[in-house]
Amino acid sequence: METVVWSKPKDQRAGTPLLVMMHGYGTDESRMVRLFDYLPSEFTFAALRAPMAIGDHYGWFLLDYFLVNDFADVISATNAVHAWVNSVREQHTSVSLMGYSQGMAMASTLLRLHPQAYTSVVGLSGFVLNNELLELTDSFDAKPPFFWGRDKADLVINEDAVAYTADWLEKNTLLTSRTYPGMGHAMSRAEMVDVSAFLRHYVLR
Repeated sequence: METVVWSKPKDQRAGTPLLVMMHGYGTDESRMVRLFDYLPSEFTFAALRAPMAIGDHYGWFLLDYFLVNDFADVISATNAVHAWVNSVREQHTSVSLMGYSQGMAMASTLLRLHPQAYTSVVGLSGFVLNNELLELTDSFDAKPPFFWGRDKADLVINEDAVAYTADWLEKNTLLTSRTYPGMGHAMSRAEMVDVSAFLRHYVLR
């Protein structure tokens, strides 16, 4: 990860829980940095910039409206994030993940490939990848806590992706699902209140 924005200076991170934050397709890490002030201050937040240039912005892997992707690109991006997390993991008490839009696909894929490595996951206005190879690896000793926030009227994530995501999360995670009418394909302050409560309950208690 060449560009990472931290919420705390290096000398204040040790002994804190880490929340790794991944932005959506065609945006950048600044989208996640804006959330720092609305989440529990006990955490250290790290907002990552995706490696693939999408015009003047960035993405984790190429994507179209139907969410079709090159799975090799998905695995490459996921492995890069996991390797980076492992390079900083020792100084933190735990590592959780947050992903917005395509970043939720990244966060859930990291969880599927490394279920013991992440304490909890927050997915915002996003989706879980519908992939047969990933389904072969799905195996959780205990259901991991997962927060899923969205607007039912979000037109960016198509109906099939929403249906698959809902089904996968119900089957495989300890799910907290919330909807926010009028939010659209975005994130809101009301949502961050719920996310903060989720993180306090599953990570800080």
